[in-house]
Amino acid sequence: MLEILKYFRLTLEFIRCLPHIIVFLICSNHEIIKQDNRRWLEIMNRKETGLIGLIYLLGFFPEYRNLFYKRVGTIGHLLNIICPKMSSLFIATDNIGPGLFIQHGFATIISAESIGENCWINQQVTVGFGVGNGRPTIGNNVRIAPGAKVFNNIFIGDNSNIGANAVVTKNVPSDATVIGIPAYIIKINGVKITKAL
Repeated sequence: MLEILKYFRLTLEFIRCLPHIIVFLICSNHEIIKQDNRRWLEIMNRKETGLIGLIYLLGFFPEYRNLFYKRVGTIGHLLNIICPKMSSLFIATDNIGPGLFIQHGFATIISAESIGENCWINQQVTVGFGVGNGRPTIGNNVRIAPGAKVFNNIFIGDNSNIGANAVVTKNVPSDATVIGIPAYIIKINGVKITKAL
């Protein structure tokens, strides 16, 4: 019975998401969206692929819709009427690499200069302008934990981790883990250290 209900719900989501599928198929960011889909489904350990995976993500994850609407451009505003995005998640970054995963996304503002490939951003994160100092550039494979704040014209290096509630206002080297207020390095290249940024 549970399987029947699952397929019934997926059928309803297919009908609701049909305009999204058409936009996806003709969108210039088609390949990047496919990479987003693969990453989201892989992280969630889901077996769905292709259009079924897209329908699953659009139907059940409003934070995914925010990213999807950002990828498809202006038409996303119309699609939002059919499948509303998460109202407390704001994405104001134009240059976003493939594979951005937003876990929960509640009360999150993403306003970076650019974001690399396969980044992971949690809830209650703020990435954006400091006091007149520009916006951060986020490298590849960066993970930003819940509550972290990343400000100013800084660079967050590839494969770095920003700890929960950290406040980062200075460059973070690649392969580093930072925590604290103000943030400091606790690990770099897998070696534990304590070092100011």
